[in-house]
Amino acid sequence: MRGLAGRYPLDPFTVYCVGQALAIWVQEKGGSKEVVIGTDTRESGTWMSELVAGGLRSQRAIPRFAGLIPTPGLAHVAKTGPFAAGVMISASHNPYQDNGIKIIDHSGFKLPDEEELVIEEHLGVYLNGVATPERLAMETDEGIDREYIEHLAGTASRDLQGMTIVVDGANGAASHVGPALFEKLGAKVIKIHCAPDGKNINLNCGSLHLEELRKAVLSTGADAGVAFDGDADRALFVSHSGKIIDGDAVLYLCALPLHKSGRLSEVIATVMSNIGLEVALKSHGIGLVRTPVGDKYVLQEMQKRQAPLGGEQSGHVIFSDYATTGDGLLTALRVFQTMRETGNGLDELTAAVKTFPQLLVNVKISNKRPLEELEKASREIRHAEAEFGDTGRVLVRFSGTEPLARVMVEGPELKRVEHHAHAIAAAIKADLGE
Repeated sequence: MRGLAGRYPLDPFTVYCVGQALAIWVQEKGGSKEVVIGTDTRESGTWMSELVAGGLRSQRAIPRFAGLIPTPGLAHVAKTGPFAAGVMISASHNPYQDNGIKIIDHSGFKLPDEEELVIEEHLGVYLNGVATPERLAMETDEGIDREYIEHLAGTASRDLQGMTIVVDGANGAASHVGPALFEKLGAKVIKIHCAPDGKNINLNCGSLHLEELRKAVLSTGADAGVAFDGDADRALFVSHSGKIIDGDAVLYLCALPLHKSGRLSEVIATVMSNIGLEVALKSHGIGLVRTPVGDKYVLQEMQKRQAPLGGEQSGHVIFSDYATTGDGLLTALRVFQTMRETGNGLDELTAAVKTFPQLLVNVKISNKRPLEELEKASREIRHAEAEFGDTGRVLVRFSGTEPLARVMVEGPELKRVEHHAHAIAAAIKADLGE
């Protein structure tokens, strides 16, 4: 659930009812009745967590409060602690006015659709009731985030002595634990945007706004910089020279040591990953498997193929050996470990990933028909694919939420990419009589 904090579905009554519904689900499962709750730094996080806790207690579940913690940190403690479930109060990379509720079960994974439906059925019962929401103030269990930091540090094969790292915490959940983790491993940390005030989360900072991180890396001569989003499940990087390192480049540099050790033969990414990643991986004999957009689909494919690495261009990277979800801190640690082990900087480690020109054209439409029925568009798509061969991609799909057809074309030359993208877009309009 995500929206504007204070308004439906994140109004106080509904948030309280979520706690009640979750409590019933927990009791139906049997076993532990404890539920751990965590928040990012939004000012609405306190009252929302207290209302969820109040709803849980009203139905005889036992809430515990992790306080400020990244979403992947909450997933880790939900899995390793004595908890039936975890509740994360966060809206990730959204502005502070928004918030959200994410439920994670004891496995550490997001709930499957069928379990969500069960909780929604319970929620519907309580929403039709007349209960008065009661907030439950909780003391933060300081040991929970310390255990998470210890877990991350335990995945490191060597320290970070001698490294200087700029950390942009997005004024969010990584503001404390990020610098604490890297300092624990011996790095010198320069902090920016690590002073949350409840309203400045993601505000012109973090993984969506890398300008200040880049300036800080260049002005301090740091080895690298890392930027998280509000709940720290994503991480993007800046190299010593100021080059932006996106999720595709991270997947590449993290894949090579896994491949060398015999642990990896393919990487899981989405249809939006640039073909430059595919070409770079192929040169090392590593395959790329693409999924629909969304970390949910990446994780499903990773589980199906027992793949250790997958992720998105946005910086949401999953290391299945260590985590059940994308974890920005773990991603940063793996990147910095690779730098230490190879003795190379991010510029050298990602030099082979050449970003191919890409153009996305949105075509406004009033009706949708199966793509295979669009003769002119199909002809233009086949023409583009034949010209590019293995050096380009064409992706055409209808938006699920807007009256749009989306045309994405990648290739080695921008001029040809633009030509084919606009030709396909025009053909779609012609086919649909727009």
